[in-house]
Amino acid sequence: MSLKEKIISDIKTALKNADSFRVGVLRLVSSVFQNEAIAKRSKGEGDELTEDELITILKREAKKRRESIDIYSKANRPELAENEERELKIIKEYLPPEPTKEEIETVVKKIIDSGESEFSSVMKSAMAEIKGADGKAVSEVVREMLG
Repeated sequence: MSLKEKIISDIKTALKNADSFRVGVLRLVSSVFQNEAIAKRSKGEGDELTEDELITILKREAKKRRESIDIYSKANRPELAENEERELKIIKEYLPPEPTKEEIETVVKKIIDSGESEFSSVMKSAMAEIKGADGKAVSEVVREMLG
């Protein structure tokens, strides 16, 4: 079952369970998928989004939620930050697990040992090798290891 099909199935389940918040979040994600598919079609690149494209879209949506949580927390709006956290939790259910700091360190060490010493080249290699990693986490590890 593809990611898109799973989300549609989960919308139906949430509707049956009368979980209106979850329905709202999943419908929003589904509509973002639809909008991206329309944009892709208008560029002449085909109709369907690949699983990688769907995951990229979900990551972008998760990043938006994290940024909103930071903004609402700084603005002393805990109720809005809590709402965004609930949305983020639902979105994360559909994302592959993020690599741990130790896994990132292992990959970065291997890249540095192979002769790379510039931040940008190490970051590029690390991001290519570690699919699904948060750029901010990788950046912190690379800065740490390069000194």
